[in-house]
Amino acid sequence: MAQKMTDEEWRAFVSHGTRTAKLSTVRADGSPHVAPIWFLLDGDEVVFNTGKGTVKGRNLARDGRVALCVDDDRPPFDFVVLHGRARLSEDLGEMRHWAARIGARYMGEERAEEFGARNGVPGELLVRVTVDKVLAHKGVAD
Repeated sequence: MAQKMTDEEWRAFVSHGTRTAKLSTVRADGSPHVAPIWFLLDGDEVVFNTGKGTVKGRNLARDGRVALCVDDDRPPFDFVVLHGRARLSEDLGEMRHWAARIGARYMGEERAEEFGARNGVPGELLVRVTVDKVLAHKGVAD
């Protein structure tokens, strides 16, 4: 039987290794759009970057409501779903800083600056999602 994760457990779970999140945004017609993202947890916020002209970027600029799912697809199966509202920034210094930190998580410290330089440029967005609701379960198949 699945058990709810504590606050400490879900935070550790989403921050572990190189797990990606599946980000759901709202299209103009109200339908969902889902895409995988690299991210970091910063206190009560999820931080990631995306292109301003991408489907995600356009959706977030129009409607900041999001849901993110992070899961472990191996038995006994664990997952966390985070709901919140996104705030967008085009501040290049802040964007480069976070893009480098995100790059370090997923590609290693030795490539952090490369990803900061690649993703901390005009045309990119820094996205901060304030987490309003958490659904987190461990041992779904137990």
